[in-house]
Amino acid sequence: MMAVNFVFLATAASCMLLTFVYGQQAPIQLDNICLGCICEASSGCNQTLACDGDVCGPFRITWAFWSDAGKPTLNGEPSTNPGAYPRCANDAFCAGAIIQGYMQKFAKDCNGDKVIDCKDFARIHRLGAYGCHGGLDTKYENAFNSCLRTYG
Repeated sequence: MMAVNFVFLATAASCMLLTFVYGQQAPIQLDNICLGCICEASSGCNQTLACDGDVCGPFRITWAFWSDAGKPTLNGEPSTNPGAYPRCANDAFCAGAIIQGYMQKFAKDCNGDKVIDCKDFARIHRLGAYGCHGGLDTKYENAFNSCLRTYG
């Protein structure tokens, strides 16, 4: 099941990467493996997850995260449309754009290795832009690292 979800997300991310971040300087782009492993760690990359409490979709994205990412929307609908956030967060392609937008804005070296890479993006995704130096919960960290060992 993980391989199927991973292939689906990688395909979605590939399509999304072709259209995201036009005109920005030195865009941060997460590769398909990184996006897939963040998704895997977040929910097992369960594409059937909808909104539950304040999180939506397989990446478990909050409204604030979506807003900080620039409020990308599905099919270019206005971000002010009712339901724009959950529709985007629940769609693999659009959720990838949310993650990309957030990382474009907040990318930093969270683990102190002087490199901004997927490990930093996973921390930023889970702990937020200003908390990424903190400790990851064991379940998320183990799932993420296992995915990177398998696919990275």
